[in-house]
Order: sequence, then structure tokens, then C-alpha cells
Amino acid sequence: MKQIINTVNQLLRDNRLEIIYLCAIGILLGSADVVHAVTAPATGSFAYDIYDIGVNKILGGPIGFVAGVGAIVVGAISAVQQKVFAAVPAILGGAGMLNADSIVESLGLMIN
Repeated sequence: MKQIINTVNQLLRDNRLEIIYLCAIGILLGSADVVHAVTAPATGSFAYDIYDIGVNKILGGPIGFVAGVGAIVVGAISAVQQKVFAAVPAILGGAGMLNADSIVESLGLMIN
């Protein structure tokens, strides 16, 4: 029994910083209140013009399409050159840019 207690004490001394991090994360997650999700604003509401320009006209428009396709092309070129760590984020980012309007609406903005 004494050996088990000494082993536990040694683990606690060696991993003190990790234990503090885990406790802090647990406290933050445990103290979360109700969270509300904000969907795409309705026409005429506050900040609809900013949302319309940022998401609909830029990300969903020709600028976002060209950027998304360009990122996928860069990812494909990197994959051919066997630069996997550069290819995967570029392809995922390009696919995300092509679907940005649906991603913004599905995720929403979490406000506490």
C-alpha cells in the first residue's frame, strides 16, 4: 500500500503542470452557461450589409471561387511534389472556401 501511495505521489510531482492544465480546462467547461447560436441575419437587420458583402459577395462570389480553386490547385501541385503537409491544408482550405456560405450558416456564431 505504501508503494502505491509513493508511486501516486511521484506521478503527481512529475506531472504537476499537466494536472493544473486539465483542472483549468475542467473548470472552464464545467462553468459554461447556456450558449446561443446566431444564424445568418435576415434582410434589413443590423449588420446584414456586412454579412452580405463578406459572405455572399466575397466568399460565395467570384473572389471566393477563384481563391478556393486556386488553393485546391496549389494543394494538388504540392501533393504531386510529395509535400503532404502543405497539400492537405491547402486542399481542405480550398474546399472550405468553396462551401464557405453553407459553413457559416451551419456553424453559426456561438455567443455566451
